Amino acid sequence: MSNTPHELAEEFPEHIAKMHELKQSDAHFAKLFDAYHEVNRAIHRAETDVEPTDDLHMEEMRKERLKLKDEIYGMLAG
Repeated sequence: MSNTPHELAEEFPEHIAKMHELKQSDAHFAKLFDAYHEVNRAIHRAETDVEPTDDLHMEEMRKERLKLKDEIYGMLAG
C-alpha cells in the first residue's frame, strides 16, 4: 500500500484533534473533508498512472484541491 501525499493530517499535523472534532460536529466541514480526500486520492491515482488523465483535468483537480484546502484551513484557524 503506497502513501498518498497531501493527506490533511500530513498537511496540518497541529490540527488533527480539531479536524476530528469538526468532522463530528460540523456537517459542512465533514463534507469539505471528504471532498478534499476524494480529489486528493484521484490526483494521486493520476500521478501514479493508476488512472491516467490529461494535463487540463489534472490542473483542474489540483485547483479544486487547493480551494478545498484553503477553506478547510480557514475553518481550522478560525
